[in-house]
Amino acid sequence: MKSKDTEFVGGPLDGRVLPILLNPFHNVGRVYRVPVPAHSDLPPATLVYRRAKEYDTKGRWRWRYEYDPEGDAGAAGGWAGRLPWSGRPAGTRP
Repeated sequence: MKSKDTEFVGGPLDGRVLPILLNPFHNVGRVYRVPVPAHSDLPPATLVYRRAKEYDTKGRWRWRYEYDPEGDAGAAGGWAGRLPWSGRPAGTRP
């Protein structure tokens, strides 16, 4: 499988560049989850990074991952609220 060096911004992986496997469309995934095992008194956790575009000085873009401190709160695979039959979240306007 192909991989691409991808930059991480924010959180514990800030500034690191890691090889990320590409999907069949040659893009990195929308969400990257990093499992963190339990350590002394801390329970196990999962760090969540979301894909974002980064532009260079010439206007070209590439993908990078930005830290999401809230994690998976309110996210159901990225599709919640966007499918026609799922309805709109309460308090949002069309």
